[in-house]
Amino acid sequence: MRLAVIVPALDEEQSLARILPLVAGLGDELVVSDGGSSDGTVETARRLGARVVEGAPGRGPQLNRGAGASEAGLLLFLHADSWPPPGAGAAIRQAVADGAEGGAFQVRFEGGGAWMGLGTRLVNLRTRLTRLPLGDQGHFVTRAVFQELGGYRDWPILEDLDFARRLKRRGRLVILPLAM
Repeated sequence: MRLAVIVPALDEEQSLARILPLVAGLGDELVVSDGGSSDGTVETARRLGARVVEGAPGRGPQLNRGAGASEAGLLLFLHADSWPPPGAGAAIRQAVADGAEGGAFQVRFEGGGAWMGLGTRLVNLRTRLTRLPLGDQGHFVTRAVFQELGGYRDWPILEDLDFARRLKRRGRLVILPLAM
């Protein structure tokens, strides 16, 4: 199944310059959904091989526009400041082949010493217990299920939690053991 990597962006020129080379080989399509950046976000994304769609800001609508601009049957939504783990594409494809309809990764906070280590453990524990990953954990979903759910809602915050709740109720959601 073809995989599209979709990255919402708003003034993320520097973050995209770091992440897009890492995700270029992760999937079959790379889409950046810009929300009206005033820096070089759009130019950087195009230079690094992404298809760019532009529109009004708002993470939910941006994610939906990105999904609409792709043709892949499997969608991975990444924040511009998230780093996908090695093997992420293969792990997503295997999870779907094994029956998952969507899911996400665990998190790993870099730096900060013991406090960040504690934060990592607490977020991953919360995710395992609730099975409700947030957007910075890299949501993935089949296109069919994404469309059935109506995509992300146009909410000012927590559109990712809402989507995870609806995905969890809809079908088999997995939390992959790899960490973002």
